[in-house]
Amino acid sequence: MKRSELEHLIRAAGRIAGEREIVVIGSQAVLGQFPEAPMALLRSMEADLYPRGKPGLADKVDGAIGEGSRFHEQYGYYAQGVASDTATLPRGWQRRLVRVENANTDGYAGLCLEVHDLAICGGPGKGPRVHARARPARDDGQEDFAQAAGGNPTGGRARAGGAGKDRARLFVITPP
Repeated sequence: MKRSELEHLIRAAGRIAGEREIVVIGSQAVLGQFPEAPMALLRSMEADLYPRGKPGLADKVDGAIGEGSRFHEQYGYYAQGVASDTATLPRGWQRRLVRVENANTDGYAGLCLEVHDLAICGGPGKGPRVHARARPARDDGQEDFAQAAGGNPTGGRARAGGAGKDRARLFVITPP
């Protein structure tokens, strides 16, 4: 998925739900902070999201532009409407959301997980959503986004490193 496609999903989800803010919690949230993220991070053709003010409308979004919908057939990507508690997130994650709002979102805003929060989030009972062979990010201060965490739902465990209990270091994922 490309950034423009995520913006399209934000706009469509906002119109369907009648809500101006859409929270993006899945792997494609990386596009909020890194619009030109490497293709290795962008393999998924779905964006997990929900309307911020009315999370219960996620099912409506899913029905309209979800997997197997006409939207999906026409564009090749889709929105997965999810519950607001789908991901297990660290304290303060809402303060770190990355706002995506521009001409392509047409007045709607995507609120994407910040990459460190994304790297450690997981669905209920799944643990962190990073591959089991994760290793700490580069020590030179440069995060290697060509292999950064991106929502692998394998249920692999990762260690939170050095940043305290509210945040974890970005983990770099080695290919399975």
